[in-house]
Amino acid sequence: MNYIYPKILKTQVNLDSRGYLIETFKKKKLNINFDYSILVSSKKNVFRGLHFQKKKQQEKLLIVTKGSIIDYCVDLRKKSKTFTKTFIFHLKKNSILYIPKGFAHGYLCLKKDNKLVYLLSNYWFKKHEKVLDFNDNEIHLKMKNKKIITSKRDTKGMSLNQFRKEIKSL
Repeated sequence: MNYIYPKILKTQVNLDSRGYLIETFKKKKLNINFDYSILVSSKKNVFRGLHFQKKKQQEKLLIVTKGSIIDYCVDLRKKSKTFTKTFIFHLKKNSILYIPKGFAHGYLCLKKDNKLVYLLSNYWFKKHEKVLDFNDNEIHLKMKNKKIITSKRDTKGMSLNQFRKEIKSL
């Protein structure tokens, strides 16, 4: 089976005296039907994630419009050669990251003001959403800052070991 992995998409910035224009998505390059879009604003040291949906999984196109983040994608596809591997990306303003289905996703905000736009191939369903424990030693997140701000939900994630027992694979 041929697996797709998270990847930064190369973009061209068209700059002139008025500002700039960036093509963020072309269907002929990524054949995805996006159903849902969100804008997220976060302060420095905010960590969001590691989220995934057990059912109705989402492909994601993440666009950083302001600030800088460290992005983490954990492969939860059992038959993948990189099952449970964490992919780490440093993204700054105008970076675009594609995340296929089957990955838990989260990010740490590095600047005072960070803004991200998500294009998603499926809606968010609270009953299907799960969270991995970002402090799980097996995940190996390289957090540079120990003073992380996160939600109560994100601090109660499951370990990879629990994931293997309860969910097994995406």
